[in-house]
Amino acid sequence: MNGADTAWIIVATALVLFMTLPGLALFYGGLVRARNVLSVFMHCFAIACLMSILWLAFGYSIAFGDGNAIWGGLGKSFLLGVTSDSLSGTLPEILFFAFQMTFAIITPALIVGAYVERITFSFVLIFSSLWMLFVYAPVVHWIWGGGMLAGGDGGLFAAGTRDFAGGIVVHETAGIAALILAMMLGPRKNKNVPPHNPGMVMIGAAMLWVGWFGFNGGSQLAADGGAAMAITVTHLSAAAASLTWALWEKIRFGKASLVGMVTGTIAGLASITPASGFVGPIEALIIGSVAGVICQEACALVKSTFGIDDTLDVFAVHGLGGIFGTLMIALFGTVLAKEGYEGAWAAQVGALVIVGIYTVVATTLIIFVVKMITPLRVSEEDEVTGLDLTAHGERGYDFTS
Repeated sequence: MNGADTAWIIVATALVLFMTLPGLALFYGGLVRARNVLSVFMHCFAIACLMSILWLAFGYSIAFGDGNAIWGGLGKSFLLGVTSDSLSGTLPEILFFAFQMTFAIITPALIVGAYVERITFSFVLIFSSLWMLFVYAPVVHWIWGGGMLAGGDGGLFAAGTRDFAGGIVVHETAGIAALILAMMLGPRKNKNVPPHNPGMVMIGAAMLWVGWFGFNGGSQLAADGGAAMAITVTHLSAAAASLTWALWEKIRFGKASLVGMVTGTIAGLASITPASGFVGPIEALIIGSVAGVICQEACALVKSTFGIDDTLDVFAVHGLGGIFGTLMIALFGTVLAKEGYEGAWAAQVGALVIVGIYTVVATTLIIFVVKMITPLRVSEEDEVTGLDLTAHGERGYDFTS
């Protein structure tokens, strides 16, 4: 065990949990109508609690167990055989478990943005549980757990797919699942309503920005120069994307909005995530600058052209951002040349296609199964009244007192 590495990953674990609670909750909560803000908080908080238990029970074993190239197995369920003295590299394995648990929390929580204001709470809990176990955890095993996309024994690509902190594992899977769920759920009754609290959105985005240092820097799993570079390029990409989003918004609409600028921040963070361990500052500026434009265009494409009410633009920002950053590894990855990494494009594109198809099929099946257990969508009356009151018996704001 390395003391410095352990201390840094303890901090990184706290930072990644901070991304979901309260960062993502505030970011999403500010974007919805006032009558639904508590429901968004409830979704994020409940998912964090439930995924933690399920990660202990089965998720960690499926993702990092000693199964085969496709499935990690259940040999480490409930951390059987793992003690405070067990090591994963230079870290206590229990700390590696906890760090990866925070990723298992935020990934299904990202999907919340696609279905806010019209989904039943019971569906959220059951869907998120099955999705984490049967979509997220297997994909983790394929890429990070030494499975079929990692280039190890039985690996599909001999060169191995590179995904430093989750462009495929987190952002592509969550983005595609969000798109599928939004399509099957249908649009809100009134889609053209501005965010109820842009200030809350900015505060949440700022927390996500800070937490992302643990997300990307912690993925180095060491307190070294690689972690420092990952944090630096993460920050630069976020800054560049914020500015290009605002500039493109100014060109298109004549004004640059606060909500737009901080959404650009998230686009830059998502895009640099898979590449943050493989690129330098100049490449990060390029990735962020391009992400701020293409993710903004994707928002309009999904909602206006295709008519899909992916309410808070999960696919356009996270899904497309993660896919774009994954491809940039093949284009810019400085580590690739050092390692003699050949066939970079084949490995990156192939993994995106395989994971994308699997996510579409598995997510669709899960939705159909859960719909047989509990309703997918709330009634029209409940939607108009707001989920805060109808689902949870509370109001975010009391304007009468």
